[in-house]
Parts: sequence; C-alpha cells; structure tokens
Amino acid sequence: MMKVIAHIQTDFTAKFGIPRQSGLVESLQGKIVFEPEFRNPDAVRGLEEFSHIWLLWQFSKAVQDTWTATVAPPRLGGRTRMGVFATRSPYRPNSIGLSSVKLERVELDEKLGPVLYVSGADLLNGTPIYDIKPYLAYTDSHPEATAGFAGTVMDYELEVEFPEELLNRLPEEQRETVIQLLRQDPRPGTQEAVDKEYRMMFGNHDIWFHVVENRVIVHNVKVMP
Repeated sequence: MMKVIAHIQTDFTAKFGIPRQSGLVESLQGKIVFEPEFRNPDAVRGLEEFSHIWLLWQFSKAVQDTWTATVAPPRLGGRTRMGVFATRSPYRPNSIGLSSVKLERVELDEKLGPVLYVSGADLLNGTPIYDIKPYLAYTDSHPEATAGFAGTVMDYELEVEFPEELLNRLPEEQRETVIQLLRQDPRPGTQEAVDKEYRMMFGNHDIWFHVVENRVIVHNVKVMP
C-alpha cells in the first residue's frame, strides 16, 4: 500500500488549463509540503544538489473503479482512440501520474519542515504525491527517442490576443505564465466551435476567452472573491 508523502500547492484550482505535460510552461510555480510523518530534514538531505526531480503522484480527480483499453488523446482531436498505455491519459487502471519538474530550492520551515519549491509542474492544487526522486540526465534523458503519434503535435501553439487593460488585472509575476498557458490551447480536444466561450481559473483570477482559428482572444478577466 502506498502512502501519500506530500501535497503540492499550485495556482490551478480546476483541471481546465493545466498543461498536458510538465515543463511546457516553465514559469509555473509549485510548493511541495510534506505530510507530518515525512517532515524530517534528513529525508531530503542532498536533494538540493539536483536541478530537477521526478514526482510520482495521483490523478486525484480521475480515480475510478473501471478502466478502458483505449482513450482519445486531446491532441489528436479527441476522436482518434489509442491504447491507454500508449498515452499519458489520467484515466488509467491505476490513477498515477509522473512529472519531471525543476527544483528551484529547498527551504526549512519552522512548522512545515523541509519545503520544496519547483517550477514547470502540471499538477492541480492539492494533488497528493507518492514519491520524489532525483532526475538523472545521464540515464533519464534519451535525445534519440521517438515520440510516436505525440511527435506530430509537439510544436502546437496558438497566438494569444490579451488586451493590456485585462492583462494588467493579473499580478505582474503571473502575466507571462498565463499567456504561455493559453498558447498551449487548454480547450478539450473535441471543442472547435469559434463562438464558444471558455473559462480558465488561475489563482484567484477567472480568465474568459474564445478561439478563432489559431488565435486565443481574451475578453474578460475577473478577480474571484
């Protein structure tokens, strides 16, 4: 039986808008807080020497009792089905996710013990983490690897039209991050209607937009209470 060792704190309060892979938006910030049982500084001794780490975590909003052999990846339009083990879909026999993130720093908090600050995380706020391991470039990186059907959509990005008046409603440190998120096209793969309004929640802001061809057009930003 696996134990939850920590939870991550991010600005994603809803699944919509979370990048489909870690590292796509490098400026995304996260804070990993250990459960009381694992707040021993000795448990992370030496981790600060590594630039990147692996996170093994739970798709906590996708836990289910059944599974299907095929899923429809959003980047293929949500219509083409592939084998579940050929994808990174959250709907799996075991709801486990794997992400490589940059370790910005390790801080020792008086109450929380060691806290890990990371960037590039693709996790919902409050996601339970099962394990943390150092990323080793000499064995974990394979530049010659092929990407299968996923390789055909690696460079997919949209243009973003974000009126300055609306952009200024966001904290300055979040503006470029939000633009990068929108460039990744957060819409479900089957949604292509140009008149459809979408809503992405990030931190305490509600960002409303629609998509025309390859352009994301932001038309409102609301501050949540």
